[in-house]
Amino acid sequence: MLDLNGFKGIIFDMDGTLIDSMGGHSVAWQKTCEQFGYPFDAEYMHNLGGVPTLETVDLLNEKYVRNHDRETVANFKNSVRAAMQDTPELIQDTHAIFTHYRPFKKIAVGTGAERSHAEFLLAHHGLLSSLDALVTASDVENGKPAPDTFLSAASQMGLKPEDCVVFEDTEIGKQAATRAGMHCIMVVEGKVRY
Repeated sequence: MLDLNGFKGIIFDMDGTLIDSMGGHSVAWQKTCEQFGYPFDAEYMHNLGGVPTLETVDLLNEKYVRNHDRETVANFKNSVRAAMQDTPELIQDTHAIFTHYRPFKKIAVGTGAERSHAEFLLAHHGLLSSLDALVTASDVENGKPAPDTFLSAASQMGLKPEDCVVFEDTEIGKQAATRAGMHCIMVVEGKVRY
């Protein structure tokens, strides 16, 4: 087991880090891009993992010189994702760390997902009631790569940023953790990279 005894708190990103939901989001974004005339770049979209949906629309509008209404595009993407009616599985590497350290460390989830979606997935997997804090896109003004999500999670756990370690699967999430003054461990294709 990964030795995290130097930290008082652990903060997990959710999509692609704790729950294997990135594939569904990728399909939903592909259909959304087709609908609104954005070129679809799977790698670019994966790298935006953790960025709230509305901010992702802003980035797409800027990158591809479009002026689509952010709410309209975000609502379309969310409806496509909801229509899939699949419930993604837990990522075993990070779930093992979660369950190993839960009895004696504070644990939070800091995600770019909306609160209702995050609560649904975390409750489905029996994790929601085990959290000391949950910070979502609904709870912060500035999403990742801004540090707000992780700073808020640390604050809610009553910990200093430097006492927390973050698990993330995207470069944008890593930037947010670094800007928050936290150590970051990457999760690549479902595997923790020590």
